[in-house]
Amino acid sequence: MWDEQYGGFYWEVDSSGRCATKPGKHLYAQAFGLYALLEYARASGDASAMSLAQQLFSLLEHTAHDAKYRGYRECFRRDWSQLPDGTISYMNVDPSLKLMNTHLHLAEAITQYCFLTGDPLARVRLNELIFVLSNFVVNKAATICTDKHSHDWKPLREPHNDRVSYGHQLENIWILIEACRVADLPDDHLLDLYRKLFDYALIYGFDQRAGGFYNTGPCKQMADQRDKIWWVQAESMVSALWMYELTRERRYFDCFLQTLDWIMKYQIDWNGGDWHARISEARKASGDKAGAWKSPYHNGRAMIQCLELLSTINSTASDSTGHLP
Repeated sequence: MWDEQYGGFYWEVDSSGRCATKPGKHLYAQAFGLYALLEYARASGDASAMSLAQQLFSLLEHTAHDAKYRGYRECFRRDWSQLPDGTISYMNVDPSLKLMNTHLHLAEAITQYCFLTGDPLARVRLNELIFVLSNFVVNKAATICTDKHSHDWKPLREPHNDRVSYGHQLENIWILIEACRVADLPDDHLLDLYRKLFDYALIYGFDQRAGGFYNTGPCKQMADQRDKIWWVQAESMVSALWMYELTRERRYFDCFLQTLDWIMKYQIDWNGGDWHARISEARKASGDKAGAWKSPYHNGRAMIQCLELLSTINSTASDSTGHLP
């Protein structure tokens, strides 16, 4: 999937790997390519993987970084030239837009890149992404995160855009926590923001009876798309445990337990394996196990991270028994 001529990863190739069916370059895909190279390099010690990761980071710096407005331009032709007007990006939006979703995954990848390489420029870019994700994508009056923005980070405010994705809101919290730790910023640097973002999701997007988070809802209103999506539950568990680790406030641990209970009862497919993509309010499962937008990535990573967090929390428990609450 690597473009030997122009660099970067294709969006899509055919099953043989010999033909790029979607050869354009999108930063969403580049972020996951960088993330994968780094994890593989760390696990294997393969120097060629780290070399390619460094090549990709440098390429993104020179082709996609927005020095004026910060963050990254997202969509390009195969040769990294600008897309023509009227094009729709692989993310199904105008290519001039900047998405919180794309910048979340850039932040998780560059967090790992900065951690593994100690590259001073990567640290600068990581601090910039922390600013983007804690300021530009946050409507602080409503304490919600917005996904779609113009090139200068003005949010799109039409009713169909002025909605809250509870999964992305919660995912943003723990990605910021990890990014700040790698950037040597104190945990309380953004703690008030984390609380407000999480509390909003609890009020408007959490199923208080059965556990788990709904999909989306309009600003300052209860969720109206009330299916429970596999990745939302995965990211919310990680976020809840991080919030408990930071604050020791019981409500975050209770949220983790309720969400885990929902997953165990309904989201996991105990017969076929993996998690169901979607569970309706009537608790009917739907969706494919795997596809362009479904894989065990979110839930697999969440289980690993939650086990690590639970171990950390247990080792530092401050209650009288020395165990988890």
